[in-house]
Amino acid sequence: MKYETFGNTGLFVSKLCLGGMTFGGKGFWTRIGTLDQKEVSALVGRCLDAGVNFFDTANVYSFGESERLLGEALKGQRDRVVLATKVRGRMGEGPNQVGLSRKAIFEQIEGSLERLQTDYVDLYQIHGYDPLTPLEETLRALDDLVHQGKVRAIGASNLAAWQLMKALGISEQCELARFESLQAYYTVAGRDLERELAPLLKDQNLALMVWSPLAGGLLTGKFGRDGKGPKDARRSEFDFPPVDKERAFEVVDAMRPIAEAHDVTIATVALAWLLHQDVVTSVIIGAKTMEQLEEDLRAVDVELTAEELQQLDEISALPAEYPQWMIARQSRGRRPEDHAD
Repeated sequence: MKYETFGNTGLFVSKLCLGGMTFGGKGFWTRIGTLDQKEVSALVGRCLDAGVNFFDTANVYSFGESERLLGEALKGQRDRVVLATKVRGRMGEGPNQVGLSRKAIFEQIEGSLERLQTDYVDLYQIHGYDPLTPLEETLRALDDLVHQGKVRAIGASNLAAWQLMKALGISEQCELARFESLQAYYTVAGRDLERELAPLLKDQNLALMVWSPLAGGLLTGKFGRDGKGPKDARRSEFDFPPVDKERAFEVVDAMRPIAEAHDVTIATVALAWLLHQDVVTSVIIGAKTMEQLEEDLRAVDVELTAEELQQLDEISALPAEYPQWMIARQSRGRRPEDHAD
């Protein structure tokens, strides 16, 4: 396993992180996965044996069941891992059982700690933006949890660049704990993050955790252009996240010979591409079977050549948009060496 520093926290996390969205299976979440305790414990155990020390879940995944199953699987191993969970989603019918108010955050951390069987979480993330709660209130509540020792570091997920930068500014101005990471969607077929968020993450030294690195299964190579694929695949039941499918299929076609050259699956190549991106700290993998997990774990050992990376970069490149094309144009010739004879 390979490890990376996690923002400014001083922590080292594995380049692969096991996600808990397939754990449990209640209501809507049955579309994602329905793994029981025996299956979850087996996957967690295999990850620990492979050197994975990073595990991510959320209170809303199967309405707490994912946290409960992960907590049980990690019993006796807590000191070996970096444990992350999230808050924001609806956890009950009451009007205040959702969102990022001080009340919701304080109540939900207690439930998460109990289900995870731990006194603290290493990373507590907001699961998205709450338009009804001022960022100041959310950040002060999270800062209090840090001072109470229930949370070691805080992170965000699914924020726009301006929202994330605004939060960082508030934390600096008010001397509050700041977001140390962003959990975001990023794939070789969906590189929107590179426009605004990637430069921000590098500038502010924030860690990036990638969710849905296979675009909900589309980048496994098991789906055809007619949309048909395995009936038990997530995409067959839940067509998410949104993807430019024509571009995605072109990328899949380009990855086929690369996968054959490295004797791995197309999915493994898609993960390996992410691991070659310098903005990426850790890639969250989700598995329903041990076979899938073994394929994912191989990604850390796949060294793509410069030619292979260039080929994938060219086939998946984002179309030029303003102001990126103007920034690139005006940057040319700025350095003295650009004018060297």
